[in-house]
Amino acid sequence: MSTSTPAPALSSAQASSLPAPAAIHQLHHYAYRAKDAEETRHFYEDILGLPLYHIIQSDVVPSTGEYCPYTHFFFRLRDGSFIAFFDLGDDVAALPSPNTPLWVNHISFRVDTKADLQAMKERLQAHGIEVLGITDHHIFDSIYFFDPNGVRLELTAQRADEFQMLQESKTAHARLNEWTARKAQWRLDRAAGKAAQPLKPQHNDRPEYKAV
Repeated sequence: MSTSTPAPALSSAQASSLPAPAAIHQLHHYAYRAKDAEETRHFYEDILGLPLYHIIQSDVVPSTGEYCPYTHFFFRLRDGSFIAFFDLGDDVAALPSPNTPLWVNHISFRVDTKADLQAMKERLQAHGIEVLGITDHHIFDSIYFFDPNGVRLELTAQRADEFQMLQESKTAHARLNEWTARKAQWRLDRAAGKAAQPLKPQHNDRPEYKAV
């Protein structure tokens, strides 16, 4: 397994000589491992309504050159982006990360309204799928569930308009910088044996939710 080390920081002169970032328009696709292609197709196409759109099959991985036969298949969202999967032909599911809670890694799809969330919740439950929510996140509402491969999914209905989101964006860097400074101090304290618990955020934006 390869590891990478952080790249050294560029000088301002080096940074200014680089090409400008390319315009990144949207997500093209996000790929996961699938235990079984047909089981996954049934879930995403028949239940969620995302059409199967493209399949790539090969014996060799083009990016690495390694031998690993696969079927790579894509489901299309309304904006032209995709969620994709690899069936490696062995009926083995991807293992969850041993150091990360199951709720952390997930992908969220956007729907139009809270009524759409309720309708999808009822549809999923009718197929025997456990659904959490509707959860109030203030700027959006969400439901949560798992696909057949153990991938946590979220459906989200936006409540905040573009103006509110623009206002939120104006404080994002300052809040992250405050977190980063506190985390730097926490690392020093941990190295000195003073910090036993993970660092808590400086703000609690969801005080109405209590631990269960």
